[in-house]
Amino acid sequence: MSESLIVEIWGEPAGFVVREGNAFRFHAVARPFFVLDGTQFTTLGHARLAAARLRPPRVRSAPWPVDEFAPRHREIAGSVH
Repeated sequence: MSESLIVEIWGEPAGFVVREGNAFRFHAVARPFFVLDGTQFTTLGHARLAAARLRPPRVRSAPWPVDEFAPRHREIAGSVH
């Protein structure tokens, strides 16, 4: 029986790999990973790395809107300057 493992990138499913002898074949389940569908890798790590290169980490935005043109105030010893 084949051994299959889920591959997640940044907490999101990318696909799964199936062990075929000494190799791992990648099967994509989401974009942008379909370009790797059916690709054979020598290690599970290589499959994960290839998938991670297709989706860079997300940059988290501020929890509130940032107005880059708003004046910036500095507080020094209790007074605002």
